[in-house]
Amino acid sequence: MFGPLADKVDKSNLHLPFIYSLKAKRSNIFNQTIRGLALISYRIILYLSILKLQSMPYQKFEEYNIEVTDDIKQKYHSIIDSIGEDVNRQGLQKTPERASKAIQYLTQGYDLDAERILKSALFDEDYSEMVIVKDIELYSLCEHHILPFFGKAHIAYIPDGKIVGLSKIPRVVDIFARRLQVQERLTDQIVNAINNVLKPQGVAVVIEASHMCMMMRGVQKQNSVTTTSAFRGAFKKMETRNEFLKLISSKLS
Repeated sequence: MFGPLADKVDKSNLHLPFIYSLKAKRSNIFNQTIRGLALISYRIILYLSILKLQSMPYQKFEEYNIEVTDDIKQKYHSIIDSIGEDVNRQGLQKTPERASKAIQYLTQGYDLDAERILKSALFDEDYSEMVIVKDIELYSLCEHHILPFFGKAHIAYIPDGKIVGLSKIPRVVDIFARRLQVQERLTDQIVNAINNVLKPQGVAVVIEASHMCMMMRGVQKQNSVTTTSAFRGAFKKMETRNEFLKLISSKLS
């Protein structure tokens, strides 16, 4: 019908749609296989990670709000640049991010409720003698210079039908300490939280701390220690207070 022209047609091109279709199918199968293998690998890694976590007695995670972290990071970047440092040198490249996370960790107490923590471990108990948890380490930030102050807290209460899990008392200290603080207010916040929730016969708190704002700047007094105290209820009586002060001062072991 077409005569000689039909012989000049490249018949190999007639198979191109079939070849392209076959290649496409093979490509799809290959991509699906890769995705399947990747998913299997991810699940295996996830499963092994869970097994590893379950085998560990304790695992701690730190989470940070990305937007807040980036915002604080930029401010630290500006501060470092403003004091004349090279923010791009090797030792400082990640410092703004580290500092951003550090300040969030050191002020995490704003997001925690001390009274709620205490209420989570209240128990009925017919015990009416003094309960003391002493030498509780504390680390806080002076709100005037944002420099650390650190030391120990000594806490006692006399139950009136209710006791609290002992670990909750140091947690209350941490909740209020992990904020911009002054030692005087910190002492009052601790004693008030315990008094409000337990409603005991009495509560006593003594804090001894060294302040970096007095040690590494200003008057630079290296050996100064600040002591604050707060007493409620039965501890207003001199006899009970003296017993408490004697017990936290003595070494029983």
